[in-house]
Amino acid sequence: MSGNAGYESPGIAGSGAIATGLAAVSTTTADTILLARSEASAWRAEEKVVAACAKIEGAEPSRLRVTTDPADLADCDIVVEAIVEEVGPKGELLSTVAEACPKADLATTTSSLGIAEIAETGGISGRLFGLHVFNPVPRMKLVEVCFPDGADPAREKALAWCAALGKTAVEVPDLAGFVVNRLLFPYLFDAVRFMEETGMEAGEIDTCMKLGAGHPMGPLALLDFVGLDVCQAIGDALYVASSETYQKPPDLMVKMVSEGKLGRKSGAGFYSYD
Repeated sequence: MSGNAGYESPGIAGSGAIATGLAAVSTTTADTILLARSEASAWRAEEKVVAACAKIEGAEPSRLRVTTDPADLADCDIVVEAIVEEVGPKGELLSTVAEACPKADLATTTSSLGIAEIAETGGISGRLFGLHVFNPVPRMKLVEVCFPDGADPAREKALAWCAALGKTAVEVPDLAGFVVNRLLFPYLFDAVRFMEETGMEAGEIDTCMKLGAGHPMGPLALLDFVGLDVCQAIGDALYVASSETYQKPPDLMVKMVSEGKLGRKSGAGFYSYD
């Protein structure tokens, strides 16, 4: 493996869409280990990675190894945490990974939480950097990378790895939501409030923004795609950090989440899905 790939033995900790998407892309450059929390989630994750690899040029499912034992990550030179958007679980997992991989660089795919806060929670301050990839990982080209104080030694390899994966890395400050979500979610949330205020249909609002603003997907369809529970978590983090009302998740969306209407993954959100 050539040195310009950045990392030669990557590990991904997680089994959701971001974790499996990143693992699939990672197989284009190196043997990759994915850490799942249970045998059932490991089996599902392997299926998702194999399916994703079929759509990615140069991806190779045979380069993937799935495990439930953190000790199997011992030889990784980078481990990327990609689980639920909550500080506690992320810190706990990263603490476990750090113990298993004392020499590896550590990263988190958080989209809205503070890198330094996660690192402090996991007892790994100075070792963690942000690697925010976007869903669907195989298609989205941007990676927001964040190097808090102390994480600078990882910069050169991290940026080289992003390039090797075919991504464009932009360094961003350690602020809630970084750049994209900090600017995007007030717009998405305003679309929900606008729908409530006017009584317009979700499809009508989305059509206006697609045809009038040139957006590839309307705001309400995008919320459904991301997952309304994930969007609520991002909004909560933005609101806690800023105390700005416009960052707060709209009441209608919070109600929908409480009813189990999470968007595409649950079959119902602002739209119905078969």
